[in-house]
Amino acid sequence: MTLADIERAREVIRPVVNAFPVANARWLTELVGGPVYLVPENLQRAGSFKIRGAFNRLAQLSPEEKVRGVVAASAGNHAQGVALAAQVLGIDATIFMPLGATIPKVKATQGYGAHVEFAGHSIDEALVSAQEFADRTGAILIHPFNHEDIVAGQGTLGLEILEKIPDVQTVVVCTGGGGLLAGVALAIKSVRPDVTVIGVQAEGAAAYPPSLEAGKPIALTSMTTMADGIAVGRPGDIPFAIIQKYVDEIMTVSEEQLSYAALSVLERAKLIVEPAGAAATAAVMAHPEKFAPPVAVVLSGGNVDPLLLLRIIRHGMTAGGRYLTLRVQVPDAPGSLAAVLEAVQSKSANVVEVDHNRIDPHLGVDEVEIVLQVETRGREHADLVLEAVRESGFNVTEL
Repeated sequence: MTLADIERAREVIRPVVNAFPVANARWLTELVGGPVYLVPENLQRAGSFKIRGAFNRLAQLSPEEKVRGVVAASAGNHAQGVALAAQVLGIDATIFMPLGATIPKVKATQGYGAHVEFAGHSIDEALVSAQEFADRTGAILIHPFNHEDIVAGQGTLGLEILEKIPDVQTVVVCTGGGGLLAGVALAIKSVRPDVTVIGVQAEGAAAYPPSLEAGKPIALTSMTTMADGIAVGRPGDIPFAIIQKYVDEIMTVSEEQLSYAALSVLERAKLIVEPAGAAATAAVMAHPEKFAPPVAVVLSGGNVDPLLLLRIIRHGMTAGGRYLTLRVQVPDAPGSLAAVLEAVQSKSANVVEVDHNRIDPHLGVDEVEIVLQVETRGREHADLVLEAVRESGFNVTEL
């Protein structure tokens, strides 16, 4: 693959891709010590960058291949990208989604006219079923990341970053199978080899670090992460070769860092991103000293189930010290709860929920355990609340 492939792809996808301005992230700028810009691919049609590669791939099909239809496997973003591209181009599409795919992503995929089948518990398992369907029916498999046309389409984002941030020094990209990272890295390094390109994976689904160490794609035996959009067990051969050559570093982020980043983007930038789409932001927030400004941070997708978003917000508040859960042992006597609540109130914290537990072998017969869920203003405020409860004479543990 070369820069010319990406430049051709840019002309192909121009009718369906929106050119959004980058957003100045002031809170990240303060952390890094120089300009940091958010690249809002969560605002693209179908809610992510995936429309770039999907449309470029489908547009290259021959008339005979288009008649046969297409099939894909995805947890949601690639599904919607393929479904939308197929709808625009008048191609029948079948999408295999993992059993745990979120309802909004399933409904959106169906809304673009695709037929949805469920298979397996991961993208990798769904991909096996998609390949079997392609072998059985003759439909063209549209791989989510392991194809030159897909990588070229995703790489168009790299060209846009260079145009919108001409003096960019670091580009940070959320990474699953590697199609977006490979395309962006190839585009940027071909024009500006001095720019540092960093990929970011979830700790619980990070296939690239061991693969790069081994010098070949290595499949993970298990994955656990809220970031389903980047939960890919094995890097694609095509993106792996490009990433091996052009990407400067792969970083990983924890679940707490992912949720806190998604919450921060929501509060500070007024943008909704899914956990996978917040991975690059999470890395910058966790290790700001590693990123030379100006920094471009890709928000890769915004397709998130509202129920999951509620859990992410609460998880992110907890990670940021703004949602505190306390376990307090008190005498089972009138006034005990009031005394605990008075200690919390003395520091102006808000009690959200209270639960009593009297049946536990570690409690004495005259003791009760109170579990409090408390909203605070941050880690320092949370520590003050803990200290106040302890100074009131209670045995308290933060959960």
